[in-house]
Amino acid sequence: MAEVKPEDMVHHPPMDQLQGFEYCIDSNPSWGEAIALGFQHYILSLGTAVMIPTMLVPLMGGNDRDKAKVVQTLLFVTGINTLLQTLFGTRLPTVIGGSYAYIVPVLSIIHDRSLTQIADGHTRFVQTMRAIQGALIVSSSIQIILGYSQLWAICSRFFSPLGMVPVVSLVGLGLFERGFPMIGSCVEIGLPMLILFVALSQYLKHVHVRHVPIMERFSMLVCIALVWVYAHILTASGAYKHTALVTQISCQTDRSNLISSALWISIPYPLQWGPPTFNADHAFGMMAAVMVSLIETTGAFKAAARLASATPPPAYVLSRGIGWQGIGTLLDGLFGTGTGSTVSIENVGLLGSTRIGSRRVIQISAGFMIFFSILGKFGALFASIPFTIFAAIYCVMFGIIAAVGLSFLQFTNMNSMRNLFIVGVSLFLGLSIPEYFSRYMTSSRSGPAHTKAEWFNDYINTIFASPPTVALIIAVLLDNTLDVRDAAKDRGMSWWARFRTYRGDSRNEEFYTLPFNLNRFFPPS
Repeated sequence: MAEVKPEDMVHHPPMDQLQGFEYCIDSNPSWGEAIALGFQHYILSLGTAVMIPTMLVPLMGGNDRDKAKVVQTLLFVTGINTLLQTLFGTRLPTVIGGSYAYIVPVLSIIHDRSLTQIADGHTRFVQTMRAIQGALIVSSSIQIILGYSQLWAICSRFFSPLGMVPVVSLVGLGLFERGFPMIGSCVEIGLPMLILFVALSQYLKHVHVRHVPIMERFSMLVCIALVWVYAHILTASGAYKHTALVTQISCQTDRSNLISSALWISIPYPLQWGPPTFNADHAFGMMAAVMVSLIETTGAFKAAARLASATPPPAYVLSRGIGWQGIGTLLDGLFGTGTGSTVSIENVGLLGSTRIGSRRVIQISAGFMIFFSILGKFGALFASIPFTIFAAIYCVMFGIIAAVGLSFLQFTNMNSMRNLFIVGVSLFLGLSIPEYFSRYMTSSRSGPAHTKAEWFNDYINTIFASPPTVALIIAVLLDNTLDVRDAAKDRGMSWWARFRTYRGDSRNEEFYTLPFNLNRFFPPS
């Protein structure tokens, strides 16, 4: 066999913009196609918007009508926050939806003795919601201050491509429990959905209708429609009448009773549950979730920029986005969504699956969220999709995000033992430590931190239950303390140096300039 010469080997040079996208952040498909793609993003956002209230509202003492109202409120605020972020924040095509990072401190509030003693279920729900609102309003100040003061921009200057690899990767990989374990709860629906989605989106992606790759761009809608009908047939035929309750919840359509409970028209408004109540312990515990959300959002912004075929967001833009996310969490507290905000990871993954990174598409999806949250019955119809169907989609979307994180390795020297050590240790501990905390909480119903100070327990248990947060702490600490002087080039800092400032690269103005000529009043640094 002839020896392969080095010059004949395929060389893939590092690229700060991901290639091969039909439409990038500032280019738009036709209006008809953009509306269909926006509706697809809206449907995908329903998984989290329904799952979080379904999990929390019954524990708060609420009934099905309360749950339907919280789902509507969460969707409404998600639409507002998405518009604010895409217009005035980072301007990346990101959906700003509910966050699982807030579950631990919210559960701590739910189990507060002063609230559990309330006998009437609905009264306990309202009082608990008002306590959560107060904690969210106070804790949102962390992101607002860090963002608008540009303190987070200063912090982000210590983030190298090497340090971001485990953070962005675990933004996707850290959600593995919402993938196949959820499919396993209803295999007859989840597995066909996963196989069908992979087949249509990848193997049939070259199928064109009027010069549009219909399967690549709309395979998710096609698959959901087909499997949803299949699931409804199984539900209507009584296939799950005599099965376990867990199976019914996972497999049946509208097991959450959203359609029957939702009002025809309902407009969420601030303080709809009454005035918020404020408690120092609750607020301090919630601040941990705000920090976790901030770190997860930072990783998601890095991934979104890559999947929108944009350059890495400059530190100034990243900090501006965090500030607007703080405003989003403040709105969550004012409206009463039951949780705080973060970037919807599954919607970022959909940018890569469709190869459409257009900002306009996400803004249209925000319009759908607001519209269908007001028209309660119609929105509840779409929200009746079994969560198992979403879990199948998550297997692909979260995997794409994990791969985007690994793609940052192209800017680093992976022949360096130092770099291998940092990436390997931070990835492993980023999965291992949160898994320990998760198993501990599942078995004992409290985290490893269980002192008399509830706020301290919430802080520790929330921080170390988040894979991206643990990964960032370890990776950034090691990357900035271990042989730093001689490793600048190996870390990939030279690749991101020109993106540290807004004016460091001419493309930044194209991707991240504020609309309506607002840069005149808020000049970037």
